[in-house]
Amino acid sequence: MPLIRNPWPRRALVVALVAICALLTLFPQRYLASVSLTPTDPGSLGLSGTLGQLGAVNSVFGNQAAVEVSLKVARSEAVRALVIKQLKLDRRLALSPLETHRWLDHHVDIQVLRGGILQIDLKQRDPNLARDVVSAYGVAVRDQLTLIARRQTDQKRAILLQLFDDAGERLARARGDYDTFRLTTRYSSPQAAFYAAGDRIPALEADIRAKEVELSAMRQFATDDNIRVRQLIAGINAVRQQLATARSTSPGQQSSVGQVVRQTTQAEKLKRELDIAQTLYDNYKRFLQGTSVEDLTSSVNVRILETAYIDTSRQYNVAPLAVGVVIFLLALMLEFYALRPPVVEARLSRSAA
Repeated sequence: MPLIRNPWPRRALVVALVAICALLTLFPQRYLASVSLTPTDPGSLGLSGTLGQLGAVNSVFGNQAAVEVSLKVARSEAVRALVIKQLKLDRRLALSPLETHRWLDHHVDIQVLRGGILQIDLKQRDPNLARDVVSAYGVAVRDQLTLIARRQTDQKRAILLQLFDDAGERLARARGDYDTFRLTTRYSSPQAAFYAAGDRIPALEADIRAKEVELSAMRQFATDDNIRVRQLIAGINAVRQQLATARSTSPGQQSSVGQVVRQTTQAEKLKRELDIAQTLYDNYKRFLQGTSVEDLTSSVNVRILETAYIDTSRQYNVAPLAVGVVIFLLALMLEFYALRPPVVEARLSRSAA
């Protein structure tokens, strides 16, 4: 090509092309609009103690990283739909809804910075449009995360309501069985009655020993035919019968050790069931109250660190700049080629001369 072989026209062409690329790199001027977000948790708001008491410590997102969830939501179609609806972007861009989705997916850059910061950028010639889009993105991400959190809280509340109802029925049944046992045994306080029954045997034994001492003292002055001595002997025999009955291990024997053991076991079983039912009822009630707090804190799951702003630094068009660099490198290669041509070409040049 003569234009390429002649050095001065070639250099002029290279300078012109590089100047055009430089001009296109600077103009038309583009503006960078950005907004930065970060996921938050109720603990950072000073509500960790309250949420812990109400059983709402864990995030509704489980063990998933909050930054990854926020990034996935920010890149979702639902967020783009919210942005388009809020700004009526399809009308502003004169595009169809599908083309507007593609435009947002292509032009909006969403990335995660160090420290779990989510940054949304958009380069556009119109600074107002760029600022409006990234601002709407920040609001849409927060609203979508709030919607997801409330939806999962509703599912959690439905499960807790079912568990709470079951626990209430179990508590009512356990309390009824325990009250029926108290009415059957006629013990207002079964544990106190059982302790009193356990103390009855030592009391009877002490009573017998006291009566035997009294009987020995009376026999010093009267015979067994004495009416007082007979009464004392009859009392001792009656107390011994009561002691034998109290020492009986038969569960059917009234006021016996066997009956006390059987009733004690039954009472402990009923009381244990009542305590478990009461504990479950109280815990499910506390967890159910925690879902209300989760609803209140669901709207603060994302903090906007920097509201939408236009970067003050000059933005360059990367594509013309890259083309200009490539042209400049090719020009250098051609200059080097002209200074040191291949051996075959050098011979042809000398032969032609």
